[in-house]
Amino acid sequence: MEQSSNNNNGYLNPAYVGSLNASTISIPGAYKTQAEGPAPLKDLTNGIKANEAQEPPAAADAEQAKQRDGWNNDIEFLMSCIALSVGLGNVWRFPFIALENGGGAFLIPYLIVLILVGKPVYYLEMLLGQFSSRGSVKVYDFVPILRGIGYGQVLATGIVTTYYATLMALTLRYFVESFYPTLPWSYCREEWGPSCLDSAPQQESVVGGNQSTVRTTSAEFYFTNIILREKSSIDDGIGYPSWTLSLTLAVAWLIIAGIMFRGVKSSGKASYFLALFPYVVMLILLVRALTLPGATDGVLYFLKPQWHKLLEPQVWYAAVTQVFFSLAICFGNIIMYASYNRFGQNIYRDANIVTTLDTFTSLLSGIIIFGILGNLAYENNTTDISSVVNGGPGLAFISYPDAIAKFKVLPQVFSVLFFLMLFVLGIGSNVGMVSCLTTVLKEQFTQIKQWHIVVFISIVGYLLGLLYITPGGQFILNLLDFFGATFVALVLAIFELLAIGWVYGVKRVCRDVEFMLGIKTSIYYRICWAVITPLLMFIILVYMLALYEPLKYKDYTYQSGVYVFGWCLSAFGVGQLLIWAVPAVRRQPVELGLLMRIRKAFEPLPNWGPADPKTLRRYQLYVEQANVSSMFQRNGIWHKIYDNIFG
Repeated sequence: MEQSSNNNNGYLNPAYVGSLNASTISIPGAYKTQAEGPAPLKDLTNGIKANEAQEPPAAADAEQAKQRDGWNNDIEFLMSCIALSVGLGNVWRFPFIALENGGGAFLIPYLIVLILVGKPVYYLEMLLGQFSSRGSVKVYDFVPILRGIGYGQVLATGIVTTYYATLMALTLRYFVESFYPTLPWSYCREEWGPSCLDSAPQQESVVGGNQSTVRTTSAEFYFTNIILREKSSIDDGIGYPSWTLSLTLAVAWLIIAGIMFRGVKSSGKASYFLALFPYVVMLILLVRALTLPGATDGVLYFLKPQWHKLLEPQVWYAAVTQVFFSLAICFGNIIMYASYNRFGQNIYRDANIVTTLDTFTSLLSGIIIFGILGNLAYENNTTDISSVVNGGPGLAFISYPDAIAKFKVLPQVFSVLFFLMLFVLGIGSNVGMVSCLTTVLKEQFTQIKQWHIVVFISIVGYLLGLLYITPGGQFILNLLDFFGATFVALVLAIFELLAIGWVYGVKRVCRDVEFMLGIKTSIYYRICWAVITPLLMFIILVYMLALYEPLKYKDYTYQSGVYVFGWCLSAFGVGQLLIWAVPAVRRQPVELGLLMRIRKAFEPLPNWGPADPKTLRRYQLYVEQANVSSMFQRNGIWHKIYDNIFG
């Protein structure tokens, strides 16, 4: 067997020594200079033989490694992560979440949660994916009994994927209608009555008229009555899908399938356009929004904190769910993308770039949309920014079109650009989610071709998406978003962090980082992974459950049977933990007792580690050496806790 290389500090680190793939850059404030390690063991022959005896056949591993695709270059991975994380969650979801939670007051918990939850989890998931070259389910080979976490996250991702595509269908319809000589949402219809206010520019005499009551813009009437055909309730059913949205939904899925046809080889090439184009249009809209009358008041409302809101647990819960939704963490997508990386890529840099850019984009979109809301308040002669438009998923399809209609010169041009941008954002995120589902299925059914899986997911996604383009579709979207996606993701994220931080161990994660990148992990990440992040999310979950109120859509309260369905869906998602724990225990040696089989199921599989067989053997030797060194440490409970975090 080939002898492993040693670096100057005595660590067996093939990814760091003698490899062009490794990062040797020390990043101030994030990593410490590698300290002197223990002297290498002189005689490791027995350890090598023991590892070889436990390994699965190397030929099978090599074949699996050959079958797995990879990015064409490092930039494609970064651009794909930007396209995934910077999407409708920033432009569509962030502004209305901020609006519902006090405007500027929401920024403080959002930034705190980003630092204590978003950045650490994003980096952690990147590490797991790149280190193991496994998708969001097989990555739990490090703790097989908890593989249900991955399956539950796949369920949540599948639900989000279905309704995300329908949002793209909405943008496509607006995109087509942007070519009309007069934007169809810019003027009021007679049937909408006197409470309607044209979104197109008004004469001063009209604006200054008698407006004692708040009027609704034609853009909002158009979205609610023409596009959604929205009902006041779904007590009598959700109705039938819109035929125009059915067509645009089909086009959306055809584009997704086309990009995903060859996996990351094709989606990586598309990522450059998907990641960069939206910022060009967003900067144009920023200039336009800030030049509207009253825009300053809206921006100040967005940026001015309302301190009493910080005491409301719902605001903090909204911040956590927004970070989840925006960064796409704890859904398995980041693990999947990173699993196609080359071993040793500098993902610390990539994680910081994506999380920082994501925050910047959310703030930018917030400034744009609150500038528009400030103008709407000015048009309605009111100072209450929050009263001029309803919150909810339709906000981006009301306020943005309303602002575009106010362009006095060629509003169609800006409308085409904006909805193309919104569609591109949706494509980037949806491609990432479909990639996650595809990777899971491909790892389970290795003989099925990539395009067969993509076609199957697209057909199922299209059929399920028809539910959301019915007159009651937004009621369904609101229901599944809470019970099937955000709640399940929050609960499973807690289990994910506990599995990584305390079952597998922060110490071993940091040891794996050192093996892969040749650098030591900072105290900030260690403490967040082990204590702060899981504790913060657990506290928010407890507060949310303690203060839970029945979910509503606008002013509508669902029927009791709908809530039962919602909680059953949540239970099914979280219940994946138990469903997949049973077979993990049954796979253990039958000669062991039940308790020993359960305990064994918490240990990593023998082939856990890098996908390359040679690197895997080196890693197993590296772990064995570290385990031998740890045999001489104290065994007290407090010492183990301290050693797990700081060891």
